[in-house]
Amino acid sequence: MAPAPSPLRTAPSPLRAVRRAVVTGGAGFVGSHLCDRLRAAGTEVVCLDNLLTGSLDNLADRADDPGFTFRHHDVCEPFDVTGPVDLVLHLASPASPHDYARHPVETLRAGAHGTHHALELAHRKGARFLLTSTSEVYGDPLVHPQPETYWGNVNPIGPRSQYDEAKRYAEALTTAYRTARGTDTVIVRLFNTYGPRMRPTDGRAVPAFITQALTGRPLTVAGDGSQTRSLCHVDDTVGGILAAAAAGHPGPVNLGNPVELSILQLAHRIRDLCGSASPVEFVERPGDDPSLRRPDITLARTALGWQPAVDTDRGLAQTIDWFARHLVGAGS
Repeated sequence: MAPAPSPLRTAPSPLRAVRRAVVTGGAGFVGSHLCDRLRAAGTEVVCLDNLLTGSLDNLADRADDPGFTFRHHDVCEPFDVTGPVDLVLHLASPASPHDYARHPVETLRAGAHGTHHALELAHRKGARFLLTSTSEVYGDPLVHPQPETYWGNVNPIGPRSQYDEAKRYAEALTTAYRTARGTDTVIVRLFNTYGPRMRPTDGRAVPAFITQALTGRPLTVAGDGSQTRSLCHVDDTVGGILAAAAAGHPGPVNLGNPVELSILQLAHRIRDLCGSASPVEFVERPGDDPSLRRPDITLARTALGWQPAVDTDRGLAQTIDWFARHLVGAGS
């Protein structure tokens, strides 16, 4: 099934003035889709990634692309890019619970040192800087749905703190560069994004349920499955990122789908779409696992002219098809 049209295909492209962009973490799940969209708009792309959680397989379509350059580099170390740069998009960071549990120091350094070096590049070049932050800055929220004005309920020393606090610090540093140094910046907070190129073992619900359903294994639902998530297809997420890059608004801006599902509902929906008979198995719920997650996207609608367009069932069906062809079929 082909992906649903993204919001950028129904509006003038906001990238017409972006001749050259730098994408950190561009070999990752969201980053690689972002690189593809930038190239489709004619923007030259320099991609930096240390491949800690990203993969060159995600960039296979860029292998012979003269407008795309890949640099194997850890953005926690200083870097420069020769020539003009119009836009710096900072995505580099482990982003799944399994990844940042395995790499806590690397996650914190990506949020601190990586953000600093990416901001320095943007400041030197006079480029617009976009930080991809996360809904995890809201922690286990006491306000629902979550607006950008909510300051969050985060455990600074808990099992998810390395990611939560890395992104909260990155937001503070980005804001400091804007207010103290005049750097042109914007912050977006991504809610649960899904789609092709997710790794089956990254620990997030969608790839876990899909691979379990396709291989006939039990679908492992944490706790009683009543905790909720709001799923945004990667095409929509990338469209929102580029709309934020073009809009001039400083953010933070929530980017996500306000359609809310419980984890148990999600498991059943994926099982049905896979045509699987896998049973549901309830397992222990991780510490500090958020009970509720749904974005208030009023600001994205008004300031960016953006809202998600991909229907959840359609997006899940497309993602299942990709997993079946690329991962499960290859024996992953």
